[in-house]
Amino acid sequence: MSYELNDKIKNLVPYEPNCGTYNIRLDANECTLDYDGELIQIVNSAIESVEFNRYPDPVCLKLRKSFAEYYGIDYKNVTVGNGSDELIFILQSAFMKKGDKLLVCAPDFSMYEFYSSITENPCVKYYKDETLNIDVDALIQKANDENVSMILFSNPCNPTGQGMTKNDAVKLLNSVNALVILDEAYMDFWNDENSLIKDVNSYDNLVVFRTASKAIGSAALRLGFAIANETISRAISAVKSPYNVNSISQEIGAKLYENKKFLINRTKSIVENTKMLYNELLKISAETDDFKPYPTKTNFVFVKTSFGKELWEYLKSQSIIIRYMGDYLRITAGTTEEISTVVGAIRKFISER
Repeated sequence: MSYELNDKIKNLVPYEPNCGTYNIRLDANECTLDYDGELIQIVNSAIESVEFNRYPDPVCLKLRKSFAEYYGIDYKNVTVGNGSDELIFILQSAFMKKGDKLLVCAPDFSMYEFYSSITENPCVKYYKDETLNIDVDALIQKANDENVSMILFSNPCNPTGQGMTKNDAVKLLNSVNALVILDEAYMDFWNDENSLIKDVNSYDNLVVFRTASKAIGSAALRLGFAIANETISRAISAVKSPYNVNSISQEIGAKLYENKKFLINRTKSIVENTKMLYNELLKISAETDDFKPYPTKTNFVFVKTSFGKELWEYLKSQSIIIRYMGDYLRITAGTTEEISTVVGAIRKFISER
């Protein structure tokens, strides 16, 4: 007797992030600013309150209330996951039955399609236009023609930095017979006017994702949030693991969301730095053929260029890491000093090509 891995996993390769040591890391869209001294004290106090011999709160009540207060919503509409990745997998595996189709957009966050391969649900792709935006009417037609049961995309988009307006998102919700999941991981960098986080009770087919990994600057905690009406929220809670979020992350997260003024001010600083990065890259584009940065509503800039691989390798040699994506590069906005350094390095590379 012998055992063999099944076809859907036997050729998979584990995810391997850039684990090297670099002076400047602008590859993962993390917040490049760590906690300050006062927040460190708050974090330490939160850790000291943890009873390490006890299981975590299975419903994350304190964290849900803190998160809900921060965004001005009802905590009963919030479910917490071990990062948004867990929530993505939970919803795909539990809310779709065998044979149900998932619709994703391209380009977009690659894990959406990956999880559908694990759950063995057919994945339908809607391809964005040359501006990397979504034509909502074309998306609606694609969803209805393919009879999909779930639509999942990031808004604003990772990796393009583009966003769908609230009016278009509402039109989508009202025009399809599918569960629509809007991954708003980067919405803090855009504006609340285009978010549907406060409107989930108005729709029976809407889930909104948020994360603590970007504007909140707490990627290490692995905290993701699903916001939906009470019926959907109850179902998500029923299918997730009971102790899926550890006590340390719950306690720290609850305290962080209480520091609203600090978080909002830091987000504003990140937005300003992103504008600085985009404007500097736009100057390079005006001087250089084959280098096109796209306007962004996130904390990164997406750049189209045919010499991306060579530039990526050069920046690594200078202890700077960004994200290489074939014909595109994705550059996270760091501190003003980091932006100056990476822009200078790009200029030097181009001048010496």
